[in-house]
Amino acid sequence: MGIKQKQAPPPKRISLRKNDTVKVITGRDKGKTGRIVSIDRKRGTLIVEGVMLVKRHTRPNPSKAIKGGIAERESRIHISNVMILASDGKPTRISRRTEGEGASARRVRVSRRTGEALEAGNR
Repeated sequence: MGIKQKQAPPPKRISLRKNDTVKVITGRDKGKTGRIVSIDRKRGTLIVEGVMLVKRHTRPNPSKAIKGGIAERESRIHISNVMILASDGKPTRISRRTEGEGASARRVRVSRRTGEALEAGNR
């Protein structure tokens, strides 16, 4: 009997997309809003512009033209800690709706609070 290898969890099904405007609903940056820079679907985390800033100490490296010192950058935040903003600027949950018939049918993200499509407003 060998040691059982730990498997990575399956990727999360995330309704958020890059460039969506989100609001932080919990944590140390609660209330801040920003644009999604990147999403890691395996870990279930994302990076939001101007949110969860951490100080990073870097050593100078002349060959890569890195000056060194203390730099501030965004850190990852869990998906459950943010909500997408509707067109009126209030946080909302996301549902999906199919628009069109047959081959031209598309699945559209819809605001649960207002019922309007989120595609045009958050792109």
